[in-house]
Amino acid sequence: MASDAGFTKLGEEEVARGFHFTVARALFRTRSGDEFTRDVVHHPGAVAVVPLHADGTVSLVRQFRAALDADLLELPAGLRDVAGEAPEQTARRELVEEVGLEAGLLEHLVTFHNSPGFCDEDVVVFLATGLRVVPHDRQGVEEEALTVERMPVGEALTMVDDGRITDAKTIIGLALVARRGS
Repeated sequence: MASDAGFTKLGEEEVARGFHFTVARALFRTRSGDEFTRDVVHHPGAVAVVPLHADGTVSLVRQFRAALDADLLELPAGLRDVAGEAPEQTARRELVEEVGLEAGLLEHLVTFHNSPGFCDEDVVVFLATGLRVVPHDRQGVEEEALTVERMPVGEALTMVDDGRITDAKTIIGLALVARRGS
């Protein structure tokens, strides 16, 4: 099937497999018949949750990110790596695992692509309200060491402005909640 611009995918070959993703070399044809290749990362996708408390604060997590060799302040989030699990269920699971919160209401805010120039990962962002504290169930070495920080939405946005929050899903989720006037 050709894209609107006339590009047709002819096929792909897996060239590397990681823990959560694969890398493929894909072959395409242009409308004029020229062929070209691109490396494509296939990723299961992720969810992120904006846990908005009744007092206008949000709970963020500070955790180690190996790719950056740094701790980042982010929305609770996780991979959609459980076969057959709906994004909403993944979001509910991650909220309990990382933050120890259960949402009375989970609302889809946006789905976006992180790096569509080379990766098919999409991130589904939810707003969680009606929060109730439950025991957390942290999984993995990064989650075991994470800390939870609760702050007003405005303070988190100031941290975006001054560069203390640089994570894309967090910036997007906070901006969408702020735009609603929450």
